[in-house]
Amino acid sequence: MSSYPMTRLRRTRATAWSRALHREVQVTPADLIWPLFVTEGTGVEDPIGSLPGVSRWSVDGIVARAKDAVAAGIPCLALFPYTQPHRRSEDGREALNPDNLMCRAVRAIKDACGDDIGVLTDVALDPYTSHGQDGLIDERGYVLNDATVEVLVGQSLNQAAAGADVIAPSDMMDGRIAAIREALEGDSHHNVQIMSYAAKYASAFYGPFRDAVGSRGLLKGDKKTYQMDPGNAEEALREVELDLAEGADSVMVKPGLPYLDIAIRVKQAFGVPVFAYQVSGEYAMIEAAVAAGAADRDAMVLETLLAFKRAGCSGVLTYHALHAARLMGA
Repeated sequence: MSSYPMTRLRRTRATAWSRALHREVQVTPADLIWPLFVTEGTGVEDPIGSLPGVSRWSVDGIVARAKDAVAAGIPCLALFPYTQPHRRSEDGREALNPDNLMCRAVRAIKDACGDDIGVLTDVALDPYTSHGQDGLIDERGYVLNDATVEVLVGQSLNQAAAGADVIAPSDMMDGRIAAIREALEGDSHHNVQIMSYAAKYASAFYGPFRDAVGSRGLLKGDKKTYQMDPGNAEEALREVELDLAEGADSVMVKPGLPYLDIAIRVKQAFGVPVFAYQVSGEYAMIEAAVAAGAADRDAMVLETLLAFKRAGCSGVLTYHALHAARLMGA
């Protein structure tokens, strides 16, 4: 490479058209997955206080949001249910109800939109348990791995039968991907994808999400015995390797921005589709900065999404998805 002044790196930055021409990474609406929260009722929009601008929607509202997503070019929704307290139980049995809130929402979206949009469903028991943990617990409160996996398999089949396109286990139990994949194959759900929450960390960034699904006040203890230690990176690669070997079609890193180093290492090591979840705490931080007059929402949203793509992510789950897609289409 020649030296200055024969080489001036600012030459290609001098005009907007040239910057666009030389941009290495692009973000489009097709890179986005929009997480949505489902609640009971009809005509319900229930704003979530710790997530400004995000609401729980009844099934009819979720269908309307799905149509908004299709119009904006967003290819996939991720659904999370707000389960009523009386439907929660120690064993999370509502997860197996074929007419539960999640299944009704999936069917309604598919009836309204068909294959114009994909539906990703969360597989874990925390929206359904009375104790707020992602699995079944023993008398000491320890989350039982193998017993939980059995329930997760039933939950996955339940959602696949309702029409889910992507099963996304977020529970972090060992061996659940293999068990779910075998069950899906055995039940002729050959084209249902598995997006594994392979590197999900025991993070401080999940608080608003727990408000959204109603589990924050219920949670006894923490989730450190199954979610990953934030200090570990090599372990993340082991988790990803195992889940891919067990039949995952894609993997996820969660949270997003604080773990971009993990995302790029996973992409470089395995060359598979890697997704990142820009989680509730990350969203809330952006909105707090905007409210304080410390940031421009549009610029910050687009820049953070670009960072995920630059780190090798195939796509991003973000609560800003519709806003970002509309910005990109403007």
